[in-house]
Amino acid sequence: MPQNDVRQIRVGKHTIGIIGLKNSLEDVAKDFAEKPEAEIRDELLKRLAEKNYIPEHIQEEYGRAFLREFNKFLGRSYEEELSEGLEIKVLGPGCPRCDMLESELKEVMTEMNLPANIEHITDVKEIGKYGVMSTPALFINGEVKCVGSVPHRSKLVAWLKEIQEKI
Repeated sequence: MPQNDVRQIRVGKHTIGIIGLKNSLEDVAKDFAEKPEAEIRDELLKRLAEKNYIPEHIQEEYGRAFLREFNKFLGRSYEEELSEGLEIKVLGPGCPRCDMLESELKEVMTEMNLPANIEHITDVKEIGKYGVMSTPALFINGEVKCVGSVPHRSKLVAWLKEIQEKI
C-alpha cells in the first residue's frame, strides 16, 4: 500500500485521517455500488476497521462519513457533514504558492486567536470535484474566496473577521 494512502475526512466534528480509504472505495464500488446503503456502509466499516482504529461508540458516525465519501467517489449526491465553527480548505497540489496560502492562513488565524479546521487538498481528482480550474483556491465554510492567486494578508483578515462575526 502506498504510504500516502491517507485521506482526511470529516467524522462528526473532527477531521480524521483514514488509511486505505481510496482503495476501499474503489474495491467496494466494484461489488456493492447497487447494494443498499446500509450494506455499503457496513462493508466499508469492516474493511477500513482492519487498518484504522474506529471506536465502537462512534461507529455510526464513521459509517455515515464512509458512506458520504462513497457517494462522493461515485459522483452521487451527498450531504456534507456540518461542522461547528470555521472550515477552511486550501486546494492545490502542494506547490510553493499553495503552501504559502496555507501558511499565511495559519499565521493570521493564530494572530486572531481563531480556531478552525484547515484541510489542504492536494489530490488533483479531489480538487476537480470542487469545480476550480486554477490553484491555489481557498474555500471558507463552503464559499469560494479566491482561485488562482494568493490573496493579500489584509484580505484574509477581512474574510476571517466577516465570518467570525457570523459564528
